[in-house]
Amino acid sequence: MLHNDVTVGENTKLYNSQLSNLYGCEIGNDCVIGTFVEIRKGVRIGNKVKIQAFAFIPEGVTIEDEVFIGPHVCFTNDIYPRSTKADGSLQTNNDWTEIKTLVKRRASISANATIVCGVTIGENALIGAGAVVTKDVPANEIWVGNPAKFLKRVT
Repeated sequence: MLHNDVTVGENTKLYNSQLSNLYGCEIGNDCVIGTFVEIRKGVRIGNKVKIQAFAFIPEGVTIEDEVFIGPHVCFTNDIYPRSTKADGSLQTNNDWTEIKTLVKRRASISANATIVCGVTIGENALIGAGAVVTKDVPANEIWVGNPAKFLKRVT
């Protein structure tokens, strides 16, 4: 569902807004957003970004221009997620600290990658399919594996 607090830029295509969950976010111009995508409040998506089906982008994530997000990519925003407090009561938004993540211009994140919060993925970097990114990825590098490690420079 596309909530009324979402800002969507010109020429941006949402494949099926009834089968996605977008709220409180900003999406730039000329983007393509696939079906079954969730983008939460405070997320900023640049221009000419492609986000494939089933991607999950929570609070605290910023994605710059010309980025590709493959299908089933999952971002996190909490290093130590818990359902309850030590006393067994449910946690609320006041019980955790949002940790920011930045994906820089022209980066590409392949299918099923997990991006653990607190990292920066550098400009023109490429993250391989199924990778688990736990630390910053420099510009123009390809990272693969679990945990993701440097493979080679982008040429």
